[in-house]
Amino acid sequence: MRKKPSQAYIALGSNLENPISRIQQAFDELRQLPGTHLISHSSLYKSAPIGRLDQPDFINAVALIETHLAPQELLSALLAIEHQHGRVRESLNSPRTLDLDILLYDALQCHDAGLTLPHPRMWQRAFVLKPLM
Repeated sequence: MRKKPSQAYIALGSNLENPISRIQQAFDELRQLPGTHLISHSSLYKSAPIGRLDQPDFINAVALIETHLAPQELLSALLAIEHQHGRVRESLNSPRTLDLDILLYDALQCHDAGLTLPHPRMWQRAFVLKPLM
């Protein structure tokens, strides 16, 4: 773990199997990550799907955490939470039980395998920008 905590913004989204409950549970799971403190989170927002329109609307939110986890460690932890919720990655823009994305991690800019920061498409998505405000 890192010595000085970093601040990270996490996007949360769900449109399957009681999405409101899943997002609320994910807030609790973010609190339980090692070396991590949930500072605050947005309200929940309902949004229409993008790309693939034959699916239910999404519930979205953004959380601000303070963490000692390095970016790749945080990503691994978020993917593990998604997996616990039964997340299956079928195709781009497919329905999902839970989606967790790192939007910002301090002022870090990176383009590693599997992780680009800041999140490359967050500026194009009102369902991210509105809760981020």
